[in-house]
Order: sequence, then C-alpha cells, then structure tokens
Amino acid sequence: QVQPVESGGGSVQAGGSLRLSCATSGRTYSDYGMSWFRQAPGKEREFVAGVSRSGVITNYGDSVRGRFTVSRDNAKNSVYLQMNTLKPEDTAVYYCAARDGFVSYYADDYTYWGQGTQVTVSS
Repeated sequence: QVQPVESGGGSVQAGGSLRLSCATSGRTYSDYGMSWFRQAPGKEREFVAGVSRSGVITNYGDSVRGRFTVSRDNAKNSVYLQMNTLKPEDTAVYYCAARDGFVSYYADDYTYWGQGTQVTVSS
C-alpha cells in the first residue's frame, strides 16, 4: 500500500515552468506504476504522464508531449513532473496516482491517489 502526497503547484505565467513532486510512503513503492492526472473545472480527469516501475518507460498525453517530463527516483520513493512552456489550458488540479503493475491511461485503474495540487497558468 502507498500514499502519494503532491507538492510544487502554484501560479505561473504562460511560457513558464513548474516542477511537481510526489512523495510516496510504502516499502514496495518500486512495484507501482506511477502517473500524473489532471482535472480542470467541469472536465473529466485526464491522463498527463506515467512512468514504469523501473523508470525506463514513460508515457504522455497528447496535449503535453514534448513539454512535460515525468521521472521517478525509487531510492526516494518519489515521482516528478517537470512542466515547461506552460499554457493557460494546463490550468488544473494535478494528481499523483499509483497502481500495482503497468502504467494505465485510465484513472479507474489506479488504486491510490494524492490529494492534488493546483496549477494555475495565466496568459
């Protein structure tokens, strides 16, 4: 069992950068595929990026590919999301999620969720 806790959200102007962190408790952290999702007001939760248990394989949503980078440090039980060239449409609450096994694009496949961190991008 793991419990993700996000940090690093905030407000930034368009074109700027932010780095989100997700610290996760649990001794079997490396067994879990880790992903970032986001949810804007009135919209469904959207897959942003995911990283495999080893950290070798990464996946990205179409809207962020080329601008965001996901990584993990299993020694620190942490996963990160580097967000560059931010746009106003990136404004959302960002969630860190964990599932036992491979990364999935579907939110319903994830068992463990953080409380979320707000990212606001102004034009």
